[in-house]
Amino acid sequence: MARFIARPGSSVFIQYTAAGRRAILRAMPDTTSPVLPDAAPPVLPDAAPPVLPDAAPPVLPEATSSTRPSRRAATLAGVAAIGLWGSFTLLATSVSRLPPLQVLASTFAIAALLGAARLARRGRGGLGALRQPLGGWLVGVGGLFGYHALYFYALTAAPPVQVSVISYLWPLLIVLLSAALPGGRLRFRHVAGALLGLAGVWTVLAAGGAVRPSAAHAPGYLAALGCALIWSTYSVLQRRFADVPADALAGPCAATAVLGLAGHLALERTVAPTAGQALGLLALGLGPVGVAFFAWDHATKHGDVPQLGVLSYGAPVLSTLLLCLAGHAEASPQLLAACALVTAGGLVATARSTASAA
Repeated sequence: MARFIARPGSSVFIQYTAAGRRAILRAMPDTTSPVLPDAAPPVLPDAAPPVLPDAAPPVLPEATSSTRPSRRAATLAGVAAIGLWGSFTLLATSVSRLPPLQVLASTFAIAALLGAARLARRGRGGLGALRQPLGGWLVGVGGLFGYHALYFYALTAAPPVQVSVISYLWPLLIVLLSAALPGGRLRFRHVAGALLGLAGVWTVLAAGGAVRPSAAHAPGYLAALGCALIWSTYSVLQRRFADVPADALAGPCAATAVLGLAGHLALERTVAPTAGQALGLLALGLGPVGVAFFAWDHATKHGDVPQLGVLSYGAPVLSTLLLCLAGHAEASPQLLAACALVTAGGLVATARSTASAA
């Protein structure tokens, strides 16, 4: 199997035969690694999530003075609206010779254009502001059209001072109607305020001179009272649509203008306005009928509503004073007493709510 071979000048080595080599290989242990089946990974139990203590609610910082200007600015917007409404009667006297529905259509068309300009500033998303519930459209158009149609008619059927004081009972009526809503209560101060307001109305109607009551003016008195009822109802029902943005008023303003135009064409004869009347229409459309409504909508949604309610009773006082300054009424003691009674009625009706809000 093996033999020794020696050559001159070389080392001795072993030469194996083929049979010897096979015998040696059989005698050697197998050193190759065995093939084991794949071991399945160990199955570990699901780890339970760690139990964390309940997180305490975050402590928010109290409102600082930096967060208050927006509310004050909204309240000031309501004050501006009240001031514009105080000038409504005086401006309306400049167009008293025009048909009422013609005045209504013209002024609300101007207000609708003002609202369209506001929507245009929003870009493509401006039209989305016009989307509101059907009830919002009905309340908006009914309140705007109904109130102003009766108001313009009342100015043609009764003296403007009487119309102003009677129609400006709406702040008192808002208090009474709001107390009747769910969660509200009709208290003695509400009744006392309403009685003071009625006393103010009686005083101005019973005053002598240029404001002497007359049976011929009864339709104007009733129309002015209807104004107060419609506007107070409209204002209370608007609480159900607080999420509707102020720019959405452009829609009801446009609808009111269309209704006014339809009524004018059907019932009245068109009268071409003079230059002074045209300026009066423009002033009404931009001010008391335009900016005032947008400002009031913003104020009632973001401002101090109790304070706005009290300040609203200053509108008839301002309206009467402007009429006196313009020579449309006499500043008689009875007239001033009537304004004082209406204002006192509003203060009494909202005294406690204003104190609590403060």
